[in-house]
Amino acid sequence: MPICAIDDPALRTMAEPVTVYDKQLRQLVKSLTLTMRSAVGGAGLAAPQLGVPLRVLVYNYDGRAGHLVNPRLELSERTIVADEACLSAPGQWRALERAFAVTARGRDMNGKPVTVKAIGMLARILQHEVDHLDGVVIPL
Repeated sequence: MPICAIDDPALRTMAEPVTVYDKQLRQLVKSLTLTMRSAVGGAGLAAPQLGVPLRVLVYNYDGRAGHLVNPRLELSERTIVADEACLSAPGQWRALERAFAVTARGRDMNGKPVTVKAIGMLARILQHEVDHLDGVVIPL
């Protein structure tokens, strides 16, 4: 599926919580995963980047891959500044301060509770994708 460009209004709208865990949701997770994997440098992707205003994200970094539905993040106090990019703005990088570690809690596509503990780059990826769910795009 095509990824929305950085100037698309869909990226600046708060995504709605998922309330139904059905075949459509499972198809969305599959589409997000395939699109992320086919994109150069794709380590994470949020449903709004495909024009779908739902709180769903996928990630794949350093051997850890998965998805989260309706994620909530608990951020560490320790922060780190590092370069960050976005599939909606290919080739553009910005140094951003993010929490060094996160605990992400949500559900899987079948509605089962999921907890992901991440540090470093995976923590940054999860924060970036949750920003997309909140209608926030990295400043370019």
